[in-house]
Amino acid sequence: MWPTIDAMGAEGDREELSRLVQQLPDEYIPAVLSDLRRRLESVPSWPPAFFGIEPGDGSRAGADHDEILAEGFGR
Repeated sequence: MWPTIDAMGAEGDREELSRLVQQLPDEYIPAVLSDLRRRLESVPSWPPAFFGIEPGDGSRAGADHDEILAEGFGR
């Protein structure tokens, strides 16, 4: 997994990344793109698949949480 960065540093890092990409020789671009695509494939999607498993707008889950848990919510 990639190291985490704080929110304030992300903007500067993105600017540096953009600047470095512009400096890449053309012959490096396919390899860099391939590596970046490979890395992005391993980034988990958000929200996780278990979000939204209860139908509706979520109000029932808050109001009837004891009943939902008793039914085996999430299993």
